[in-house]
Amino acid sequence: MTTSRQRVGAAVFAGLVTLSLAACGGSTAAESESSASSGTPIGSVDLSGVCPAKVVIQTDWNPQAEQGGLYQLLGPDPTIDANAKVVRGPLYAEGAYTGVDVEIRSGGPAIGFQTVPSQMYADKDVLLGWVNTDESVQNSAALPTTAVFATFEKAPWMIMWDPATYPDVHKISDLADTEAFVRYFAGATWMEYLTGSGQLRPDQIDGTYDGTPANFVAAQGKDAQQGFATDEPYVYANQLPSWNKPVDYQLIADTGYPLYAVALSVREADVTGQADCLKKLVPLVQQSTVDYFADPAPVNALIVKTVTEFNNGWVYDAGQADDGTKQQIDLGIVANAPDGILGSFDEGRIQKIMDITTPILTKDGTAPVEGLKATDLYTNDFLDPTIALPAE
Repeated sequence: MTTSRQRVGAAVFAGLVTLSLAACGGSTAAESESSASSGTPIGSVDLSGVCPAKVVIQTDWNPQAEQGGLYQLLGPDPTIDANAKVVRGPLYAEGAYTGVDVEIRSGGPAIGFQTVPSQMYADKDVLLGWVNTDESVQNSAALPTTAVFATFEKAPWMIMWDPATYPDVHKISDLADTEAFVRYFAGATWMEYLTGSGQLRPDQIDGTYDGTPANFVAAQGKDAQQGFATDEPYVYANQLPSWNKPVDYQLIADTGYPLYAVALSVREADVTGQADCLKKLVPLVQQSTVDYFADPAPVNALIVKTVTEFNNGWVYDAGQADDGTKQQIDLGIVANAPDGILGSFDEGRIQKIMDITTPILTKDGTAPVEGLKATDLYTNDFLDPTIALPAE
């Protein structure tokens, strides 16, 4: 099975973090689901008639800065629906209404920790969902999806350790020469890759990680632990009094496991069935990502406000959002692809993930569909090749 998007920072941090709420627009759940854009003139980008009246996007976790490019699509005064754990509003491009609305749905606890592909097939209102490459391989027989926009150039997943305890550990494979237990969520395909490739010893991995810092802190630096480079390093150093010092880490992406994490994907049949919509919509997601990183503060404020109103135990403040945005760029998590296009896929990378995961998934009883090709899992056809993050 593939990695669950369970995250540190649930109820354990509820008493530790004081949320900083920036003022921003946003209606409450009591408002109607009907379009807030009735009568609003449509701008130069018109999605009406080719896209659903409400474009539904399913994410895999609670709101956070990694979703900034999606929240950037929302026009003025979006509705925060705390009961449904969604945010909806008019879909804007180039500062104007596009003729349709957009609804961004939270995942994880909001959908009972179901996978995004299963949610996409259970609810056909979902047009786009966040799907990992290895997850797409795993579900290729029963729930086939095709990626249309690479949200991340590098997956933010990592393994972290205490640099004071392990000053000679500079990468994950160095942990194999220590007595450290490496705690992770059981069922992660990438962990089977790390042990199978000899970068970690099978006898040192521990699949009991529950998303909280308790065991890491109790071990006083002796254990390592999975996490997200866009979140835990900041939280552990700044918001966790029981630790309150830096951690070191390496991205799983830098160990030879080059999947595309949370790629924006559609059901396989919608590549053709929704082609007219996707030709117009996917470039808007590219541009909204560029626009978000050019000025992330308004969207980050909305994300923090949304988390607060959802009030489901997930804690996320302005400091986390700001650092998460910064780390996405600094670590190359969000970056232009080698071809210079924001959001494009490389066939060789997807083939490598297929080569790594196929024997693992077959052994685990979730073999990919027979005859699966790398090109079945993605398309670059809907991308605008002129859209890219500006050169530094």
